[in-house]
Amino acid sequence: MTTPPTLATAAPTAALPARPQAWRRLFRQSNALVGGTIVLVFCLAAIAAPLIAPYDPNASDWLAVREAPSLAHLFGTDDLGRDVLSRVIFGARASLSAGVISVVIAMLVGVPFGLIAGYFEGLADIVISRCTDALLACPFLILAIAFAAFLGPSLQNAMVAIGISAMPVFVRLARGQVLVVKREEFVDALRSIGVPDRRILVRHIVPNVLPPLIVQGTLTMAIAVLAEASLAFLGLGQLPPAPSWGSMLDTARQFLSEAPWMAVWPGLAIVTAVIGFNLLGDGLNDVLNPKN
Repeated sequence: MTTPPTLATAAPTAALPARPQAWRRLFRQSNALVGGTIVLVFCLAAIAAPLIAPYDPNASDWLAVREAPSLAHLFGTDDLGRDVLSRVIFGARASLSAGVISVVIAMLVGVPFGLIAGYFEGLADIVISRCTDALLACPFLILAIAFAAFLGPSLQNAMVAIGISAMPVFVRLARGQVLVVKREEFVDALRSIGVPDRRILVRHIVPNVLPPLIVQGTLTMAIAVLAEASLAFLGLGQLPPAPSWGSMLDTARQFLSEAPWMAVWPGLAIVTAVIGFNLLGDGLNDVLNPKN
């Protein structure tokens, strides 16, 4: 990281790329463009679901139970005669909401702890780091299932469970980044002229640790989408009859030989969304950390 040695420009210059330069670099990244396009399509579909879904996702047609894909039902129907395409479109709301909101929860809770641990060190660092290590000792999905089971089955509780389970990653990442930045010369310069620790941390260190946190947040959204689908599959997420990709797979497993399309489309939606977030995160990493 390049940091100016003079007090006149005590803030670092490499916190975030300049906006025009960052945008140009972003549009040159094929991974970011492909991933961003996939994520944008899913987001638009979730927002405009009532407008683009051909049927009510919860409306049953008992004359079209487990009907194969056709012009009337492009993705076929499920065991209750509900249109699979409509349920996949509306299911994007639950999966994307869980992916975004759970990561926001993880960052809002984890990043401040990481900043405190890295900047002040001492007892605060010891306590926060040991608690983080204890959470990281448990596999992410097992921890999410435990929290979701404790809180009770619902989409909101699943978001909280996923957010808490993902929090240790952001604590560890923020702490490590702060430990590096706080040893730069510009931080010593700010301290020497009497700038309070809070101002140094918020105004000068946080902007320098944002790029890796943004990249990690994007990649964690892919994991969160998978986790929400897993919790819904186990009956700990979005509750029926509200559509969710995970709960649709849970229903479809009973009819794999008779109506495989019931599992194909929600499964394909999960895979595509995860790939989109991963590609977007990889592209953002190249944009925000050009030296890597």
